[in-house]
Amino acid sequence: MREASLKDITKFLECKRVALVGVSRKRMHYSRIVLKEFLAAGYDPVTVNPHTPDIDGRRCFAALADIAPPVEAALLLLGTAEATDRAVRECQQAGIRRIWIYKNVHDRAEHEKAMESCRRQNFILIEGYCPLMFLPRANFIHRAHGFFVKLTGNYPL
Repeated sequence: MREASLKDITKFLECKRVALVGVSRKRMHYSRIVLKEFLAAGYDPVTVNPHTPDIDGRRCFAALADIAPPVEAALLLLGTAEATDRAVRECQQAGIRRIWIYKNVHDRAEHEKAMESCRRQNFILIEGYCPLMFLPRANFIHRAHGFFVKLTGNYPL
């Protein structure tokens, strides 16, 4: 896994219309917190989940290709390597060049091939970091999270 730079993260967050792929139907799921935080930060998050027509009153798309007008970036909040790889391929097909994978997928040769394909095509690819600690005007908890990540030496440069 190539480490994302702070410049990559900044470019991603400059996109105001972002697909949140894998937003859960469960109210207390982390992905729902991400949705609320992106809304509070002034983004236009577009929810993607093929198993529900809406989430919190927002239209939910079944696939990235269905989104109109298209998004500039996609944040993948999926739980399995297969779902993540499928979403990466959908991003490539939809021309979404900025991809943030919240959950890292380790020890998967197939996953690494998909990531390498994105890098060869000069996609901006971010893996693993919690996006909430980078949001503009992040609340105290998320800023503290970022502070501790800096202390451990794992904050992007």
